[in-house]
Amino acid sequence: MRTEGEIATNTDPTGPWSLVVPLKPLARAKSRLGRAVGEALRPRMALAFAQDTVSAALSCRAVGDVVVVTDDPVAGAALTALGARVVADSPAAGLNAALEHGARSVRARRPGAAVAVLNADLPALRPAELGRVLEFSGAFPRTFVGDAQGIGTTFLSAMPGVELRPAFGGASRARHLSSGAVEITLPGLDSVRRDVDTGDDLEAALALGVGRFTALPSAPVAPAADR
Repeated sequence: MRTEGEIATNTDPTGPWSLVVPLKPLARAKSRLGRAVGEALRPRMALAFAQDTVSAALSCRAVGDVVVVTDDPVAGAALTALGARVVADSPAAGLNAALEHGARSVRARRPGAAVAVLNADLPALRPAELGRVLEFSGAFPRTFVGDAQGIGTTFLSAMPGVELRPAFGGASRARHLSSGAVEITLPGLDSVRRDVDTGDDLEAALALGVGRFTALPSAPVAPAADR
């Protein structure tokens, strides 16, 4: 678990970046994780991941606000309490449509904001590492961060006046690369790359050091042979 000193509150949330975080209804979230932590704990873990992700994002000084796109009332209330703004997934047409909806919601309020998408399952996320990603992103129209497996995407950005054009799901790293987005390959971004879908992913996140919400409800992870 991270110490309290590693997450400093952003007391001046006027950063240029708005982040969009998508979250499925908790009953359907993180389905592959159930075999490792148990079905009873799985929804709680999904919420804890999102809480730690949002907490870290809001603590990053480059971030002005965080918009969570979700239809889950429990998650919505918990993330609103942390300082996020929650919008319903009114398109109800899949992940990428939800992300575009979130970006439109951001730009309706902050027309000059740079917008970035951040996965909701980054429980080890560190504000300083996110800050480095956002600083790099400011020099390019669109950027992205590939996940730890080198297959998916955990972060996608678009500068003011630039369309987000999300292509998440499956082998999204290749799609974002072919779309012209610049891949961020800076060293020392492990916490930004480490999304959690499986028990092995959770073990890796725990080794990095997760936030307080993920640390509280966590249970022993089943051995690999049992998965």
